[in-house]
Amino acid sequence: MRIYLSLFYFSYFSLVGVYVMFMPEALTGFGYSKSEVGTVYAVAPIIRFLLPFIFKYYIKLTAKIYLLALFLTFIASLLFIGTVHNFYFHLFSNAILGAAMGITLPYVETISLQQLSKKMYGKIRLWGSVGFILIALWLGKIDASPIEIIYYLCVTTFFTWIFGYFILQFDTYEATRESDIEKGFSLQRYWAFWVSIFLMQVAFGGFYTFFTIYEAEQGVSKEIISYLWSFAVVCEILMLYFQGPLLQRNLLTLLKAATLITAFRWLLLYLYPSSLEITFFSQSLHAISFALYHTAAISYVFSIYTQKRLAQQFFLGISFGLGGGVGSLVSGYIYESKAYGEYLFLVESLITIAAFIMLLIHTKRKKAILLKE
Repeated sequence: MRIYLSLFYFSYFSLVGVYVMFMPEALTGFGYSKSEVGTVYAVAPIIRFLLPFIFKYYIKLTAKIYLLALFLTFIASLLFIGTVHNFYFHLFSNAILGAAMGITLPYVETISLQQLSKKMYGKIRLWGSVGFILIALWLGKIDASPIEIIYYLCVTTFFTWIFGYFILQFDTYEATRESDIEKGFSLQRYWAFWVSIFLMQVAFGGFYTFFTIYEAEQGVSKEIISYLWSFAVVCEILMLYFQGPLLQRNLLTLLKAATLITAFRWLLLYLYPSSLEITFFSQSLHAISFALYHTAAISYVFSIYTQKRLAQQFFLGISFGLGGGVGSLVSGYIYESKAYGEYLFLVESLITIAAFIMLLIHTKRKKAILLKE
């Protein structure tokens, strides 16, 4: 089981690496404007946000739906080849990819969290980071053309499909899950928490979509940019491997600390845009702002809801979905603006501070809820 999970994370996050690090610049090579890139990168996340509501009321996330989503992930990447020259057709292809990925990862995460300890989860999940860093180093070195970037996307989605299929045999959730009737799923109950994770990913939107372009405009070569991405992921891997003891502590405290450190990270990118040393330091904080934050967040969600798959879908949908989509869209227009483009990462820092304030509100409200119960 651990081997198949490791291979799935490796291929899935290799796919994410191609899509996040190199596709935005590839789209500019096909003639897309920065606002159009932001719009394209907003569609898939927004689809991921809508999916949990569909599954809550109309569809049950079964093994067959999961397998269909894996297949569509691969098909959507193939569609990129034929649709990339047309903005609206390419939006449609991104919508399919976003929907498919919004189903597959929560399904696998539920299996991982149920079958693995928190310590072992990090050691398995780090293989996703390894895949991300290897694809970054490789594509950064060979200087692939825009169409070649899409070919790499197709290859990574193919292996995600294959390894995802073999994971299905370890799914025991249906046999052991608690009844949905026991505790209805409610976003309103912990609304401040959900607002916080939404804002956190809004702030990440500009980083994921425009960091490569931002650094290139500072005169940094594509190879060095790939090192910057890779260095961040190396720090992420180290955190995933050693974070076990931290996750035994208060998860909300970890989330608050990680959120504040992330705000500091974006502030550094704003204050020192041309300093390569400070940029490398800011990338080292990815260990906390992504690795520790992500694991603490999904563990926290897993602990407070009985509907495990649906909770993970909502986490992906609200954070990387709605938050990432709004972040990409807004950052595209901010970055393209002559008046406000230079303030992109300052805006991200302020949004992250707002996410921290929401966590403070959530902590206070949760205590009041528990006292009433």
